[in-house]
Amino acid sequence: MVYRSEKTRRAEFGDFQTPTALARQVCELLAGRGLRPASIIEPTCGIGNFLFAALDRFVGVERAIGIDLNEDYLNRVREQLAHKPYAGKVRLKHTDFFEADWPKIFRGLPEPALVIGNLPWVTNAALGSLGSSNLPAKSNFQNHRGMDAITGKSNFDISEWMTLRILEGCRGRDTTVALLCKTAVARRVLAHAWKTGIGLAQSDIYSICASDHFGASVNACLFVCRVSSATSYDASLYPSLEAVAPVSAIGYRDHRIIADTCLFERWKHLAGPRGAVTYRWRSGIKHDCAPVLELKKTGSLYMNGLGETIDLEDTHVYPMLKSSDIANPKAAAPTRWMLVTQCSVGDNTRAIEQGAPKTWKYLSRHARLLDGRASAIYKRRPRFAIFGVGPYSFAPWKVAISGFYKTLTFRAIGPVRNKPVVLDDTCYFLACENEEEARSVAALLNGETAQEFYRAFVFWDAKRPITADLLQRLDLAVLARLSNSPGIRFASRPTLF
Repeated sequence: MVYRSEKTRRAEFGDFQTPTALARQVCELLAGRGLRPASIIEPTCGIGNFLFAALDRFVGVERAIGIDLNEDYLNRVREQLAHKPYAGKVRLKHTDFFEADWPKIFRGLPEPALVIGNLPWVTNAALGSLGSSNLPAKSNFQNHRGMDAITGKSNFDISEWMTLRILEGCRGRDTTVALLCKTAVARRVLAHAWKTGIGLAQSDIYSICASDHFGASVNACLFVCRVSSATSYDASLYPSLEAVAPVSAIGYRDHRIIADTCLFERWKHLAGPRGAVTYRWRSGIKHDCAPVLELKKTGSLYMNGLGETIDLEDTHVYPMLKSSDIANPKAAAPTRWMLVTQCSVGDNTRAIEQGAPKTWKYLSRHARLLDGRASAIYKRRPRFAIFGVGPYSFAPWKVAISGFYKTLTFRAIGPVRNKPVVLDDTCYFLACENEEEARSVAALLNGETAQEFYRAFVFWDAKRPITADLLQRLDLAVLARLSNSPGIRFASRPTLF
């Protein structure tokens, strides 16, 4: 038998019991919205704080169900129920959420129904690392394809999958869903529902302070939506549970989730075509072996992250910048260098052995680290391969932005010591032919119009708020014409950039 610590068990089940005061505040908010449920479901009821708060507040409830996998928790709920006047209306089910027949559960309940609760705050990848069996059956429900599936975008929060199961289960029934979750989860649920046609008549997101209530450093919310055949493609954002008016709205437009519908409506004419584009945003170089491939220069020698001083030909070594360098407006010239093993994805790296024998010897000496890189993108590639590299990586000038930092700051970057600066995969960039072009493009992107356009799409609490897809949405040619911007010669741009 495998014994797990209490901390590990809580992590495995995303076990954060809702404080009674918070549960009651949520129920008061729902009552204030005019909700009068005939039935209540708490799908992961734990010790029942939400279940009791809802039954105490909504006295007209005819039936209630509390579901949990933990029998000890259900026993504690039974003990409390014994002293409640509504005990006869409540049924407790010792059931695994992932095996429950949710459409059948909803069919047996009077309407309107209220699903209320606090689902697990944990991802499928985190559960997998714990060796947990508390997982849904494997399925690519987000429909990621190709590199997105390989590089980790198929990781998802368990509560996202659970919420969608609930919404699917109550289709066609008068149901309000009110769940505490990560704000990013609420957005992804909305995007999936809007994309796949799950009807939501009204949706709202109320921010809560997760650190105060749960000791968790994450953006969290109360997500409230009402299932309906008539769909609204907007969701109001409230700064707190006490707020009486929303501060903004997110929505679904042109098959995309929008961070600010007002800004989108103002600047949507700047959205670019999905086909050929004049400028293409690129990701920096991905290598997954910083101790070997990221270096510092000491005189004519280099020092790697392992503390080794090494003598290399300069042929494959380039000055580099990372996200922190790009985001810092006071950052000086690059202090790091990257050993770039290919000019394009798929290049035969054996050419290094002939052209730069000291570099090849160095790579071979650290082959164990390079061959041990876990990402599937290196499988069936030349030895010591990198990814996200092409002619654009070596453009003399670039306009770059950090993918991680919460700022829309674009920088023009020129060569150092007569070599182009390369970027790592935490950055995105446009390749430019000369300094005039780069500075003109950077000025355009740092202008108020471009900044407002991008803010219509950016969710700053996302793990990587800036992406190449998001950046590509702006048609720079249209913006340049509207701004009468000099220095950008669209007709002369090489297709390789």
